[in-house]
Amino acid sequence: MDMKNIETYKNKTVLVLGLGKSGINSAELLLKLGAKVIVNDKNTPQKMDDINRLEKLGAKVITGSHPTELLENVDLMVKNPGIPYNNIMVATAIKRNINIITEPELAFEISEAPFISVTGTNGKTTTTTLISMMLNQNCAKGHAYAAGNIGIPLSEVAQKATKDDQIVSELSSFQLMGITELHPKIAVLTNVYEAHLDYHGSREDYIKAKMNIVKNQTADDYFVVNWDNEEWQNLSRLTAAKVIPFSRLKKSTDGVYVDNDKIYYKDEVVAKLSDIKVPGSHNVENCLAAIAVAKIQGKTSQEIVEVLHNFSGVRHRTQFVRSIAQRKFYNDSKATNMEATEKALAGFSGPVVLLAGGLDRGVTFEKLEPALKNVRAMIVFGETADLLAKAGKNAGVKKIIKTENAVTAVPIAFEESQPGDVILLSPACASWDQWPTFEVRGDKFIDAVEKLAEKLEDK
Repeated sequence: MDMKNIETYKNKTVLVLGLGKSGINSAELLLKLGAKVIVNDKNTPQKMDDINRLEKLGAKVITGSHPTELLENVDLMVKNPGIPYNNIMVATAIKRNINIITEPELAFEISEAPFISVTGTNGKTTTTTLISMMLNQNCAKGHAYAAGNIGIPLSEVAQKATKDDQIVSELSSFQLMGITELHPKIAVLTNVYEAHLDYHGSREDYIKAKMNIVKNQTADDYFVVNWDNEEWQNLSRLTAAKVIPFSRLKKSTDGVYVDNDKIYYKDEVVAKLSDIKVPGSHNVENCLAAIAVAKIQGKTSQEIVEVLHNFSGVRHRTQFVRSIAQRKFYNDSKATNMEATEKALAGFSGPVVLLAGGLDRGVTFEKLEPALKNVRAMIVFGETADLLAKAGKNAGVKKIIKTENAVTAVPIAFEESQPGDVILLSPACASWDQWPTFEVRGDKFIDAVEKLAEKLEDK
């Protein structure tokens, strides 16, 4: 183990709330650090392997309900980021002045490796992936690990990373609400749109959570920020770090920017715009953010271009699945808000059959209407099916069909498409009304596309 052997949690009673990947890893780590660990989850998992292992290691595990008496004599709570603050256990902990942190905080405290941390409404996963690829390109010493909200628990990676390594951590606003010491050497803000207002209550609180990413930064650190919006420019005043802007619209030439189809870092030409192989202006922004980090870390332009040439996108984010009968299928299940779907649609110039719908968060979809101009047909599903159908109708979409989910939508979309069309799953909504995660939704969609291909080949 290369982790710092800290004394902070020794003999402390810690309640880990939520049995997800991050909860299990947090519990195991806390046990190694000498804490007395209680794990609580309101659901009882079907597979008991993790529970049995945690109990063997000395944890007390209670599932199936939230007994608040578990909080007696608890020194600290480590909360699964997705559990809201009005949850009975969390609300009771707040009332009793019990400190609440999330797993990234724990990971940072034991990490020998410095953190590069990425947050924002959209583009986090793509930017995190690109940064780790660029830093690993021709790297002679150490490794850049991509972890966090990307699907790999930070506490798992922090235990094996050495001081020669770097941890590129994707951090959601949910995770950032629970930090105290976390201090990235480089913090990245991709953008800020309205999202998760059901969790944060107001846009102000959402931004405040996001900007926790810079709260411990000093003048020796860096804040890489999207400069194409005045609000985001103003957020840079909240950090003590050196500000490195990136701008697709050439709003600043102090960092990374686009000019005449070339990408610059200050005065240096780094790459051509055509070196970026993933579609859409949002992916240009993600690449600019990653280039800024790579340049801060001393990577050459040649190394950066090699990565741009090889990067074809991340799973569930405008991911090309396959062509069937001259129709191209794309999986953009990670589009859990309108802005992400707008950006995905803007990446295609030809006709699109759009598959959309999901969790009703109380928003309407008027803002999406201008983006639907190239949409030939909409296949809508989930709690927001009728709201999306209304937006489609207002936008003049000729054919709108309601179906059960992203799987049943696939054969219908094929029927409504023509050769040369793009068939795009970009739901504009979270998946939780029908699927546990957007990854599951995307995987089920991919399976349905493969099944359709097999069926058509059999004919």
